[in-house]
Amino acid sequence: MTTSLEGTWNLILGASSGIGLANAKALAAEGANILGVHFDMAEGQEKARATVEELRSTGVSAHFFNANAASARTRDELVPAFVELTGGRPLRVLLHSLAFGTLVPYLPADGGPALTQRQMDMTLNVMAHSLVYWTQDLHGAGLLGEGSKIYAMTSAGDQKVTANYGAVSAAKCALESHVRQLALELAPHGVAVNALRAGVTLTPSLEKIPEHGPLVELAARNNPHGRLTTAEDVADALVTMSRSTSSWLTGNIIGVDGGEALTT
Repeated sequence: MTTSLEGTWNLILGASSGIGLANAKALAAEGANILGVHFDMAEGQEKARATVEELRSTGVSAHFFNANAASARTRDELVPAFVELTGGRPLRVLLHSLAFGTLVPYLPADGGPALTQRQMDMTLNVMAHSLVYWTQDLHGAGLLGEGSKIYAMTSAGDQKVTANYGAVSAAKCALESHVRQLALELAPHGVAVNALRAGVTLTPSLEKIPEHGPLVELAARNNPHGRLTTAEDVADALVTMSRSTSSWLTGNIIGVDGGEALTT
């Protein structure tokens, strides 16, 4: 069975750019209300404000908050605010799309720096563990319930090895483990939890990866669709799955890559 997303409330962590932004727009196009958390400097904040106005122009409610989504203080402040804004109604979608990690090798090379314990801890906390903490607090506040869908963005870096990507790769593996555990524990509540493994997608976070050019060229050349995955492709998949009233699709790593993983 499927249902309309119109009037639902949806929370996006990492809402101001890339895949998070595309999903905010796609959900709003369905008549869904948007709560977004992002962490930007001055220029990014201005773009986020413009995005909020764009979303509201479609007739939905939209509220963005510029704060560190990996901070316990942020959750302590925002979760009660979300309860008030939503009237305590459970979220339809929680999307974890936080892409802030350290991109340096484990061992020093050519006189460069090596990964520190602080950098490793930060990367895993932001890109993996924060999913658990947000889920705990939202569930405790009654904002996750029958029909809620939780999605976490992972990548092929969970299995493939590239230079400087070690800490982020470890975070993706931890994130997927958290998804499985949360799926188990939330199943009795009718909440589905899945990881979405997007294909290589041109986003600000991808552009921060050293020597990302060859990855882009390889994916574009080998993808059966003859092009890269776009943030809008991911959003289309998320919206489609979120219309389902079933919680039976849960605990999975779902490829949203046009078949890229088959050929690269």
